Amino acid sequence: MAWNEPGKGDKDPWGDRGNDGPPDLDDVLRNLQKKLGSFFGGSESSSDNDDSSNGGGTLGFGLIFAIIFLVWLASGIYIIEPAEKGVVLRFGAYTETTESGPHWHIPYPVEKVEIVDVQQIRNAEIGYRSTGARAASTIHSESLMLTKDENIVDLKIAVQYKIKDASLYLFNVRNADLTLRQMTESAVRETVGKSNMDFVLTEGRSAIVADTEALLQGMLDTLNTGLEVTSVNMQDVQPPEQVQSAFADAVKAREDEVRQKNEAEAYANDVVPRARGASFRLVQEAEAYKAQVLAKAQGETSRFLQVMAEYEKAPVITKERLYLDTMESVYSNSQKVLVDVDNDSNTMLYLPLDRLGGSQRTTASNRIDLSNMTAYPSTNTTINSAPAVTDSRSRGGR
Repeated sequence: MAWNEPGKGDKDPWGDRGNDGPPDLDDVLRNLQKKLGSFFGGSESSSDNDDSSNGGGTLGFGLIFAIIFLVWLASGIYIIEPAEKGVVLRFGAYTETTESGPHWHIPYPVEKVEIVDVQQIRNAEIGYRSTGARAASTIHSESLMLTKDENIVDLKIAVQYKIKDASLYLFNVRNADLTLRQMTESAVRETVGKSNMDFVLTEGRSAIVADTEALLQGMLDTLNTGLEVTSVNMQDVQPPEQVQSAFADAVKAREDEVRQKNEAEAYANDVVPRARGASFRLVQEAEAYKAQVLAKAQGETSRFLQVMAEYEKAPVITKERLYLDTMESVYSNSQKVLVDVDNDSNTMLYLPLDRLGGSQRTTASNRIDLSNMTAYPSTNTTINSAPAVTDSRSRGGR
């Protein structure tokens, strides 16, 4: 039957709205109060209609409560990334540390999870602060440090570190990052205070960095900060601005000294081996000359002894032989032409002395034999015979 069938009166499927006006706010609140009262064990003295409505409301609120409870339980699911660790807190107290993967904990407010990235490399700057693309700004209260010889250096250093223990990092120290910065400054000042200024500015940089890293890690482990230093880098070390010009002159003079020493050593390395080689060559030549003279003397001595033995056996023959050998050696080194010419002959003898001397003009002693017309050259000289030139006056004809 339709709700507006004739004869049934005015029936509204939404209830009696009272002259089509809005529902009474008091009625709405009253109905809501009844439903809540029935849900939490309220009175059951209402009518049958009220009982049916209260039962439906209880079921609806139970379903809503179940959904809320499931959502609350699901909120305890969390996932830890491979580079992270989860620190579980139960009513604010540390309970455990969870590794990477999916996990569940009792949701808030019973338990809470702090997720910490333990693989992230963090950076702490001492003496300066990086300002992005612009140049780093210097903090003189941190960078100026006193050395062992009571000088001041302007030092900038950077420390890279990561979290070693997440629970110690979160709860053992109030602010671990600030603590590390203060410890770094303290370690650097202690290390620089044990070194001289020249050592810090020149060859001691690597030693300063190594000592600072070891001292800083020891301090962090002593206080159980849960931090691990990965590297310490000295960005810059200079004398204070007020004396940088004077120090630059001193450094330049030191560099000139080193350069000149290197040049002198290079020159010495070039000259000394040559001198040693020349001296060794002279020594070897002297040794060779000594051996030559000794061998020659020994040979002449042996020859003399042999000749003396032959002389004792045959003195006359030995004398003649010695004379002939001596004359041969004498005439072999001279350029003389001996000619035996008969004095009674009128023939003129022509000799090409320039050819006999090998295109050199020599002075020869000639002995002319007019009867035999014979020339006696030296041992090493060959005389080419030339035709005799006869003067027409020698024949008596004119």
